[in-house]
Amino acid sequence: MSAWKDESFQGVIGRTVEESVPWWPKSDKPSEGHPNIVAILLDDLGFAHLGCYGSDIHTPHIDALAAGGLRYNNFHTTAICSPTRASLLTGRNPHSAGVSFVSEYDSGFPHSRGKVRKDTALISEILLEHGYSTYAVGKWHLAPGVQQSNVGPFDNWPLGRGFEHYYGFLSGATSQWHPDLVEDNRRVPQPKKPEEGYHLTEDLTDKAIEYIRDHHSAAPDKPFFCYLAYGATHAPHHAPKAYIDKYKGKYDKGWDRTREEWFAKQQALGIIPPDAKLPPRNPGVKAWDELSADEQRLYARMQEAFAGFLEHTDYHIGRFVDFLKTIGQLDNTLIILLSDNGACAMGGEEGTVNSWNGLGGAQESFESKLKRIDEIGSPLANNHYPAGWAQVGNTPLKWYKSFVHAGGVKDPLIIHYPDKIKDAGAIRGQYHHVIDIVPTILELLNIEAPSVLKGVPQKPIEGVSMAYTFDDGKLPTRKEVQYYEMVGNRAIYYKGWKAVAVHKPDTPFEEDSWELYRVDEDYSEMNDLAGQNPGILRDLIDRWWVEAGKYGVLPLDGRSLAGKIRARKQIITQPAGPVRRKYYPSSSRFHASVAPDLRSKSFEIRVPLSRHSSGEAGVLIAQGDGSGGYTLYIQDNRLVFHYNYSGVQTYTVSSDQELPAGSVVLRLLMLHTGDNEGTVKMFIEDRQIGEGAVGHTGFLGFSGGPFQIGRDDQSAVSPAYTAPFAFTGTIDHVAITLGAYDFDLEAAVTRELATE
Repeated sequence: MSAWKDESFQGVIGRTVEESVPWWPKSDKPSEGHPNIVAILLDDLGFAHLGCYGSDIHTPHIDALAAGGLRYNNFHTTAICSPTRASLLTGRNPHSAGVSFVSEYDSGFPHSRGKVRKDTALISEILLEHGYSTYAVGKWHLAPGVQQSNVGPFDNWPLGRGFEHYYGFLSGATSQWHPDLVEDNRRVPQPKKPEEGYHLTEDLTDKAIEYIRDHHSAAPDKPFFCYLAYGATHAPHHAPKAYIDKYKGKYDKGWDRTREEWFAKQQALGIIPPDAKLPPRNPGVKAWDELSADEQRLYARMQEAFAGFLEHTDYHIGRFVDFLKTIGQLDNTLIILLSDNGACAMGGEEGTVNSWNGLGGAQESFESKLKRIDEIGSPLANNHYPAGWAQVGNTPLKWYKSFVHAGGVKDPLIIHYPDKIKDAGAIRGQYHHVIDIVPTILELLNIEAPSVLKGVPQKPIEGVSMAYTFDDGKLPTRKEVQYYEMVGNRAIYYKGWKAVAVHKPDTPFEEDSWELYRVDEDYSEMNDLAGQNPGILRDLIDRWWVEAGKYGVLPLDGRSLAGKIRARKQIITQPAGPVRRKYYPSSSRFHASVAPDLRSKSFEIRVPLSRHSSGEAGVLIAQGDGSGGYTLYIQDNRLVFHYNYSGVQTYTVSSDQELPAGSVVLRLLMLHTGDNEGTVKMFIEDRQIGEGAVGHTGFLGFSGGPFQIGRDDQSAVSPAYTAPFAFTGTIDHVAITLGAYDFDLEAAVTRELATE
C-alpha cells in the first residue's frame, strides 16, 4: 500500500512522533517596518472642492493631511465611479479589469462585466497573502446589480475579493439617512434612526475605527489595510442641518463669483500654475445674474447643503485620523485620499430635490422644488445641486464627471506618510493616474505583484509607481502615456500632449471632433491646437487606438443609455406566458433586482394572511423609499395601495369596506388599460372590495429603493405610516403574477451619469 503524502510538507513523517521530524511553514507575517495602508475615497468630489485645493468650504482635517503630506495637482481618474474603483484596487486600466462602466451594466463583452476579473487581483487579495488584515468600509459598487441580492453570488462582494470584514453599501448611491447597509455578506439594519442622530458618514467612520481598534488589541504588530470609501459627496447631499446652516448666505453671491474666488485662491496656494486660465462657463450654465431671485435662493441653498455635507465628512475623517494618532499608528500609516471622478452635473440646470425626477419622464417643477427648499439635505429630500455648482467644484477645469476632459478626470490626491515623506505640505505636478496607486504601494512594501493568485494567472500591473515623487518634486514624470474612454468619450495623454473628443451618443465615432492641448503648458485645456498641429493630433489618435487594443477597450460602445438597455433587452429571452413568483416575509431587505418589473403591464398580487384581530396592521409589500415607489398595506382595517410617482404625483386606492379578521386571501389586480394608465381592483378571495385609477404605470416598480415583504424599513414609501410599519399579523407569502420579469438597469445606471 502506498503511503499518503503531503507534497508541501518539508519535515519527516515516521511511524511515531519519536521517529518523525516536524516542520512549520514560513510565517506569512510581513517583515518589520511594513506600514498600515489606508485608502480614503470620496465620491463626486471635484478638483477644487477641498479647502487645500482652493475652495471656501471648511475642510481643516483633510487640509491637515495635506499639510503633513503631499498634494498632487496632475492626478487623474477614469471619469466615473466603478471603473475608478476597479483601477484603484487593481493597478490595471478599467477595461483591462473588466469594469469600463458602472457595475450594474454587463455589455456582453469582456471589458464591461460590472465586476473585476479574477486575473486582475485586488490589492486586498495581494496584501492578505502577505500577512495584512484587510477591511473595507463604505461604497463598493464592484458587484453586478443582479448579484447584489441576499443570495449573491458573493464572490464579487468584498469578502470574496480579499477583504476580511466589510460594512457599507453595495450599489452606486444610497441615502445618507436611510442606507441599504450590508455587513460582511448580509444586509443589516442601521443602528439608529435619523431622528436619533444617525448619519451614514458617522456610522462608516465608527465601523472603521471599530475594526482597527479590535485589530490593534488582538494583533498590534500586524499591519492592516483599510479601504474607507465614503458615500459622500455623491448625491443625495445629506447632512445635519447645523452643518448646512453654517453656510447660510455664503453662496448668495452665485457660482460665477464663487468660481472666480476659488480660482484666485488656487493660484495663491500654488495648487494650479500661475499662468493657468479660467475657461468660460460650460455650455448650458447660465450667468448667475440672469437668474431670478427665486432661482438664486433655491440654487444657493443646494450649494449650502453640499458644503455642509463635505464639512461634515471632513469632521469624521478627522475623527478617524485622530484615532490612528491615539493608538500610535499615524506616522506608520500610508494614507491615500482621493476622489473617484470630477464633480457631477447630474442635477441639471435646476438641481433636484428628488434625484429620481427625470427618470421615466417624471419632472419635478421648479415651483415644487422651491416649496421644498427647507427640506434640502434632510431625510425628506434626495437633493442634488445644479450643474453650475458642479462647474465651480471643478475649477478651473472644463466639463464634469463622465467626460474625459480635465473636469471629469483630474482630481485631488493627498498622500500622507510621515515615515517616508519629508517634504510636508509640498505640491507635486508629475502626471499620474489612478492605476498608479497599487504599484506605489507594492514598491513601498517591496512586494512583487503575483504572477498567479489562487491558481489564476495574473495580468501584469499596468500602472507606474509614484513613490519617486515622495522625495523630489522636480523629477520628470515617469508616466508617458495614458488612454481614457468613458461612454464613448475618448482621450489620450502622451508626453505632455492630450487629444480628447466628446462623443454624441448614437452617432458614428467617425463624426467625433478631436481637440488637441499641450497640457504641460495649458493647465485648463483652453487652447485647442488641433488646427495648428494636425500631424501631432493624428499621431495621438493612432496611439489611442493602439492603447485601446492593448488594454481591451474594444469594442467601442457609443450608444446612449437607452440604446444600451434596448439592445440588452433584445438579447434576453423572456419567458412565454405569465410568470409567477412567491416571496416570503423577511426581516431583511431585498435588492431591487429581486423585485418584479410592474411597468406598463397587468399583474396580480395575492397575499394569504391571518389576523387575530381587526387591529393588526402593517405593510404587506413595498418597493422604493420616500422619493418614489409603491406599497400595499393594511391600516385602519382597510387594504391600501399607494404609488408615489417619483415625488411628482401620488395615487392611493383603499378598500371601500373593512377587512375581516382571521385567515383570508387578499388580492390586488392591476388592469393595464394603456396610455400609461391602469385600474386597481381589490378583492377578498373573489369578492371585490375596492377600485381606483392609477396613472404613470410606465414607471410602476421602477425605483432605487429596496424590495420588502412584511415591512418597509427605510424612509417610508407612504407618508401615511412611519417606517418600518411591520405587519403585526401573519403573512404566509406574497404571490405575484405578471407577463414577464426584467430587472431594468436604467435607474441604477442613470444615477451614475452626469448630464451634459
